Amino acid sequence: QVQLVESGGGLVQAGGSLRLSCAASGRTFSNYAVAWFRQAPGKEREFVAVSNYSGSKRFGDSVKGRFTISRDNAKNTIYLEMNSLKTEDTAVYYCATTSWPYQIGGANIGQYDYWGQGTQVTVSS
Repeated sequence: QVQLVESGGGLVQAGGSLRLSCAASGRTFSNYAVAWFRQAPGKEREFVAVSNYSGSKRFGDSVKGRFTISRDNAKNTIYLEMNSLKTEDTAVYYCATTSWPYQIGGANIGQYDYWGQGTQVTVSS
């Protein structure tokens, strides 16, 4: 049973930084794509970033240059470092992973079968 648990959300002022963590259990993390999505009230879930087993990474247009994604395979944990935060970054942030190993993850939400419960990020002006 794959489980993903996000942490690190909170309240931060615009221009500040936060680091989110996603801890996985139930599988060998290193062989899978792991992504971050976010969902603001009244909006669709939006792709933020993905870290692939190959080392490749991809970011959503709205966060490029401000967010970074990294993983610690030994700890089965993936991180989302968020800098220069804006009020429009306010959302619940979810991590997600695929069912099958060695897939290249992208922005398509349908690729991901396992989701965490989410962590709230609120950016104040």
